[in-house]
Amino acid sequence: MEKTLRDWRAILIFVGPALLLYTLVLLVPIAWSLGYTFYEGSPIAGFKFVGFTNYLRLTEDPNFLKALWFGTKYALLVSTGQVLFGLLLALLYAFYLKRSSALVRTLVFLPVVLPTVAVAQLFVKIFAIAPQYGLVNSVLQSVGLEHAVQAFLGQGSSAFWIIAAMDIWKSMGFYAILLYTGLVDIPEDTLEAARLDGAQGWSLARFVVLPLLAPITIASLIFSFNGTLKVFDSILALTGGGPGNATTPLTLYMYKTSFTYGEYGYGSTLALTLAIQCLLVTLLIFWRSRNRGAE
Repeated sequence: MEKTLRDWRAILIFVGPALLLYTLVLLVPIAWSLGYTFYEGSPIAGFKFVGFTNYLRLTEDPNFLKALWFGTKYALLVSTGQVLFGLLLALLYAFYLKRSSALVRTLVFLPVVLPTVAVAQLFVKIFAIAPQYGLVNSVLQSVGLEHAVQAFLGQGSSAFWIIAAMDIWKSMGFYAILLYTGLVDIPEDTLEAARLDGAQGWSLARFVVLPLLAPITIASLIFSFNGTLKVFDSILALTGGGPGNATTPLTLYMYKTSFTYGEYGYGSTLALTLAIQCLLVTLLIFWRSRNRGAE
């Protein structure tokens, strides 16, 4: 093995194709997009070098700041919900349902494999007001709360909560399975020793289970934050970023800027901002987990 690792020809044959593919598929587009940030225009109208103008525009663009804030609060709420509900479900599977949890796990996991557009259309029908009332408005009307009947997806505040609820419901089954695999790997001897020492219920979960589950919980948070910061399809299918741009995250704003308005340079600058945001969140989670581990 050591002889093989010293042979550059063997390294080139085994690693070279994968490295070349990685470079062409990932690194070249990143470098290309980074170069676009110094230009304005489109492939049809042509490009013009503008230096750091696109970066200065970020500080003066209210739509960018609004999209950045929307994406940040959406990621904080949805990631917390996905991992928290996933953890509660995993504890339910491991300590209460045990072997009989297979059916529940399958049912909770089912939304994960459903197409996002289908799930979004389901929620559109549930909260519809026209051409006929959806489930929510029908229930409100039937219990005499006609004044509460409204276009839930036509208002930014209520649409935000509906999008968040949909994405938490859709993905919590994935995190439940991920955390459940960590729970079943905790040695039964460790749990039994903790029980003999008097740890039961919440104290067992807080002082034994959660610390042992910390690496998978951190990985879940990183997966979730990076996924929710880059949310695109669920919002596009549910509200299209509206009403107005009330539910437009950075990804959707970047897409519209680049492909609807043909501003490739500024769209690439928005994409770079999103990449930096994802990197900072990941580093922050790692930093916090290391600090807590050192305490």
